[in-house]
Amino acid sequence: MSEHSHESFPMTWLDRAYEAYARSSHVVSAQQLQRLSPVGQRPQLGRYIAQLWQRRHFIWADARAKALGSQRGTLLGNAWLIVKPMLDSLVFFIIFGLLLQTSRGIENFIGYLIIGVTLFPPLQRAITGGAQVIQNGRNMIRGFSFPRAVLPISYTLRSAIDSLPPLVAVLLLVMALPPHALPTWHWGLIAPIFLLQFTFGLGLTFFTARITALLPDMRNIWPFLTQFWFYGSGVFFSYERFINHPTMLAFMDVNPGYLILTMYRNCILYSNVPDARSWVMLFAWAFGTFALGFVFFWAKEVDYGLER
Repeated sequence: MSEHSHESFPMTWLDRAYEAYARSSHVVSAQQLQRLSPVGQRPQLGRYIAQLWQRRHFIWADARAKALGSQRGTLLGNAWLIVKPMLDSLVFFIIFGLLLQTSRGIENFIGYLIIGVTLFPPLQRAITGGAQVIQNGRNMIRGFSFPRAVLPISYTLRSAIDSLPPLVAVLLLVMALPPHALPTWHWGLIAPIFLLQFTFGLGLTFFTARITALLPDMRNIWPFLTQFWFYGSGVFFSYERFINHPTMLAFMDVNPGYLILTMYRNCILYSNVPDARSWVMLFAWAFGTFALGFVFFWAKEVDYGLER
């Protein structure tokens, strides 16, 4: 081939891009260097929070995609999110309300029981389900670089979405079943209690996610601890039954599970505003557990992808 014919061969876009790349000066600025961090090292807390904020849309999309999906493949589908808590309430009513007579002295025991049996399990799942988030996200951890706190946050958002249908069912049932708790403006306080409950739950998930990732045997221990918490949180009995039992009173006084249920019941069943002490305690439990849990989880950020 002649020299003339070679020069007349048209330059492709790839050739032009390569020439432009070769002519360009690839100088990294000092600011760009400062933003780099060594691979495999935990970022500083402020930068870690900024990385989470940058991924907020992914967190929300992941939570929505997985929410309301626990009953896929069943005939009733998401109706089980409502039916199952109601069946649980029926079982507890027969055993504890009729046979063991724990309903004595409790106004609107049916509503009292429905609220306890339906709205306490999200706290249990924050521990038992949260303990699995690192294991369940292992492939994602190995394949992508991202703040690992994405996983507990996404799980908690998903759990909150899953809890909305049962909450609506609770409100409908307490209106329909005697003695008929009718809506009042106090029901508007359900929203802040719900948000504080899941803020507290996120803190629990941070704690259990780190502990279980480093000590996998704990996944067999958490269900026993949460069952004890369930039976000790006034799900089907009243605080007043133990007014002469100092140890039980002390436990109830600091038990966030019992506090959350009591605040729900005051708003929904009895049209009472929870007192200031209850709000202060719930704020302290929610944001204290969240802050400590977040730092506790972040401290072992680089260990979550290791084989165990």
